Amino acid sequence: MNNKEVAIKIRNLSKTFMIRENTKYTVKELVVSFFNQGRTKSYKVLDNINLDIYKGEFFGIIGGNGSGKSTLLKLIAGIYKPDDGSHIDYAGKLVPFLELGVGFNPDLTGRENIYLNGTILGMTLKFINTKIKDIIEFAEIGQYIDMPVKNYSSGMMVRLAFSIAIQSKADIYLLDEILSVGDARFQQKSIKIIYEFKRQGKTIVFVNHSMDAIRRLCDRVMLLKKGEYVVGKPDKIIKMYTN
Repeated sequence: MNNKEVAIKIRNLSKTFMIRENTKYTVKELVVSFFNQGRTKSYKVLDNINLDIYKGEFFGIIGGNGSGKSTLLKLIAGIYKPDDGSHIDYAGKLVPFLELGVGFNPDLTGRENIYLNGTILGMTLKFINTKIKDIIEFAEIGQYIDMPVKNYSSGMMVRLAFSIAIQSKADIYLLDEILSVGDARFQQKSIKIIYEFKRQGKTIVFVNHSMDAIRRLCDRVMLLKKGEYVVGKPDKIIKMYTN
């Protein structure tokens, strides 16, 4: 794919978090730690990643819990700030499907949150008006749409958030465990949408624990482990991960 246009360019990407040390304190030390924010140590989740993801590519990311998969997506999305010297550039409009439903206002109804979240994602009111029926139908919450979302189940909120996000027209989509949305039937609907993104030539960065989905959908896969990484064809990388 080296002759293809680059959609996401990552250079020297590292991310370090400062975490509290698990230390037993004396009463005096506890008081001091309260004012000094305690003893901390650095933990490097990602270390010097250099990567090109190409336009139209379906790029998978796998790894164990805590390996940095979601952190990498949040760095690309601009939610996290990388360490100094890191560079991330992307071409076109990017829409992240991360922590769906987090941006909802719990006191607003489902319908009002469609307008709120759609606007945040760059949709015009005119566009939302033309799509709101499709959003409600896809989310399967018709009878609850004018109820405050604080009364929704977590599954209902995630389905609604996903249904809003898929209406956003973008060049790049970041998908974090999106196939775990809703029940089995809703997951099948979600897979069809993802296949449609792929058919349209969108660039998709895809985190998922299902190796079958990674194998079926992805052109290349990155394996993250202890801050380090390797990239290759799905079968090869999945074999490295499962072994």
